[in-house]
Amino acid sequence: QVQLVESGGGLVQAGDSLRLSCAASGRTFSSSAMGWFRQAPGKEREFVAGIANSGITKRYADSVKGRFTISRDNAKNTVYLQMNSLKPEDTAVYYCAAGSSRSLIRVGANTYDYWGQGTQVTVSS
Repeated sequence: QVQLVESGGGLVQAGDSLRLSCAASGRTFSSSAMGWFRQAPGKEREFVAGIANSGITKRYADSVKGRFTISRDNAKNTVYLQMNSLKPEDTAVYYCAAGSSRSLIRVGANTYDYWGQGTQVTVSS
């Protein structure tokens, strides 16, 4: 069993930055690929970014490339999502998820085993 707790969401203006954190416990964090997803009202949950267990391989959705950066600190069992140049269309509930693979970063939400409760990010124009 893995417990994931997100934090760092909030209300910001367009162009601002936020850093989300996801603290993990319960399973060997360093052996899991991790992902960030988001879900806006009325829309399906979508992949935002993923990182392999080593922290070397990363993958991003086209909509956030160049603006968002995923990272992890295996010593702290934490994964981060640095979000810069935020846009109103980034408004959503953001979730972190733990995958069963070490290095393979999947984009399908149904391929992740454990999820956090989500943190709201609202970007005003």
